[in-house]
Amino acid sequence: MCYGSKWCHTPPPTIHVTATNFCPPNYSKPHDNWCNPPLKHFDLTQPMFRKIAVYEAGIVPVKYRRVFCNKNGGIKFQIKGNPSFTYVLVYNVGGVGDIQGVKVKGSNGSGWIDMSRSWGENWDTPTPLVGQGLSFQVTTSDGKMVESENVVPASWQFNQTFEGKQFASS
Repeated sequence: MCYGSKWCHTPPPTIHVTATNFCPPNYSKPHDNWCNPPLKHFDLTQPMFRKIAVYEAGIVPVKYRRVFCNKNGGIKFQIKGNPSFTYVLVYNVGGVGDIQGVKVKGSNGSGWIDMSRSWGENWDTPTPLVGQGLSFQVTTSDGKMVESENVVPASWQFNQTFEGKQFASS
């Protein structure tokens, strides 16, 4: 909800949003970029912004709290990158929703490989994965892990999206 601004609607209505950080940090402006940690922000569509505040305000302070996410379908894995560098955008994650770790395993028998968070929910590895079937482990901040075995066939191409398992509802 909008909080502490003359631009807030009264009484303050609340909205539910799915928050995914697709905003890469810009460290060339360390104190002047909404995307830089530890700053938190929500980019809202105009219709959603108008539900909580007067649109002309542009930016308003908000109060928020995390709620459990129920998602339809499984976790999505969009494969990006090039033959020597693989990005995986992980989304549609239920449960607490915030991802703490991602591992990938190729069908060549290499075992589980920790991926690094690049920005937002883009995870990467320099390990060559082209031509291999892929499995993923996704761990959220509450310590729960979902393993999606053989979710990506060996014939995958960059920019394809695949659906794995979903966190069980609580």
